[in-house]
Amino acid sequence: MIRINQLKLSVNHTEEDLWNKAAKTLKIPAGEIRSLKIIKQSIDARKKEEIHFTYCVEVEALREEAVVHKAKNVNVTIAEKREYVFPKPGKETLAHRPVIIGTGPAGLFCGIMLARNGYKPLLLERGEDVDRRRESVDRFWEGGRLKPDSNVQFGEGGAGTFSDGKLNTLVKDPFMRNRKVLELFVEFGADPSILYVNKPHIGTDVLSGIVKNMREEIIRLGGEVRFQSRVTDFIAEDGKLKEIVVGEGERILTDVLILAIGHSARDTFEVLEKRGIPMEAKAFAMGLRIQHPQETIDLSQYGTKDQSLLGAADYKLTHSCKNGRGIYTFCMCPGGYVVNASSEEGRLAVNGMSYHKRDGKNANSALIVTITPEDFGGKGPLSGIAYQRRLEEAAFLQSNGKIPIQLYEDFKKGRKSQALGGVEPAFKGLYEFADLREILPAYMAESIVEGVEAFDRRIRGFARPDAVLAGIESRTSSPVRIFRDEALESSVKGIYPCGEGAGYAGGITSAAMDGLKVAEAVAARFQMQGL
Repeated sequence: MIRINQLKLSVNHTEEDLWNKAAKTLKIPAGEIRSLKIIKQSIDARKKEEIHFTYCVEVEALREEAVVHKAKNVNVTIAEKREYVFPKPGKETLAHRPVIIGTGPAGLFCGIMLARNGYKPLLLERGEDVDRRRESVDRFWEGGRLKPDSNVQFGEGGAGTFSDGKLNTLVKDPFMRNRKVLELFVEFGADPSILYVNKPHIGTDVLSGIVKNMREEIIRLGGEVRFQSRVTDFIAEDGKLKEIVVGEGERILTDVLILAIGHSARDTFEVLEKRGIPMEAKAFAMGLRIQHPQETIDLSQYGTKDQSLLGAADYKLTHSCKNGRGIYTFCMCPGGYVVNASSEEGRLAVNGMSYHKRDGKNANSALIVTITPEDFGGKGPLSGIAYQRRLEEAAFLQSNGKIPIQLYEDFKKGRKSQALGGVEPAFKGLYEFADLREILPAYMAESIVEGVEAFDRRIRGFARPDAVLAGIESRTSSPVRIFRDEALESSVKGIYPCGEGAGYAGGITSAAMDGLKVAEAVAARFQMQGL
């Protein structure tokens, strides 16, 4: 195969145009190209009057070495063939099937790889299956009671199920895990375009079906998935895990336990600390959500409000504040909604979500400020969780459980908003005007104002007075890291910390990749009886 980089085409090009451009670059007739595969597609919008797509493609042709030599182009090379390889079973034998706690991306992708290689894993999920979970979440958003074990954070698919479903990651990938994750997503129902678009996303509506399909495949291969099954204790002897306790007293023997618990499993972290599982508090970030009309973002990024060929525009912004803090936008949702993402009674958190089409009227993103363990006001591995809880309690009390909101100009001046402006907010969940400065520590509020003003120099209209703020965005990543060694195992043998909750990922793709990584570690060491 021949790889061609930097193929530039207009935004309204045809497939035939792409083949012809590849042939011209290779200096061969288009008919001599046997196949063409898009490896990467990105939008170049640096010059608004000349927006175009840039492609990396791989083509099959006759006498490929000669064609590459004839092309005399630094962007034309023989493609390097790399494939994902799952290890062969190790020599140690498992007496019991592996158990996975959590069915978020880390747990599901770990589970699917173990199931496909004969390990018949047991997946335990505290929340409901995705269909019942969606019903519970919709009722909560309409003003119903929160279900602490089945909500935006907990349930089949994890927190990512109610998100934009973004699949881009900055994790280096020499082992092709990223590609394997994307291929599995496509296999279970995602659009094949995620394999090559620069910033792939799925959308919460499509993601729900994908996680259900993955669950059914795990079961078909002999695995088991149990919902409303919260793990309440861990029993170890002589530094090795022996069994776990589910619910009020059911005991399950296991040699291997994968902790894919997610970043909001605070009660599980508490049990782990009591049982002596080594962990530490780590830095993360918190802040608010901001909403703008999607047209504002499209105009800034594309130079036009017409997004029919390019899709809803996104952004990623960072700023170093005078107080030494960093502020940046996070989990940007084009055409999306701000949602009530609470998981504990008496506490409130928000997140962003969008559907596959990203056709909502507003864009939203988190404005989050970096914080470190020195800010937590306490000691111990769970001090970051305590800090989160304090701010979430303040957010809940501000609007009696509704999402507290404020216009940006009022936030700057420290006054409660009285009426909306030209930005009609897009929320999932009830909301109410509040003074968000009463929720946040002073350094966070100051950083947000400085950041928004700085971002306005990048995106005109970002600091518009009637932009809608909501809080608190507190679940950006895990405030805890559970230690693991080079074999990905805790010092309590048999426990494998995994994914975002354990502190080793940040988003759907990196969590899924870590799930693959842990599955590989288990398989390289163990085999099942009769495998």
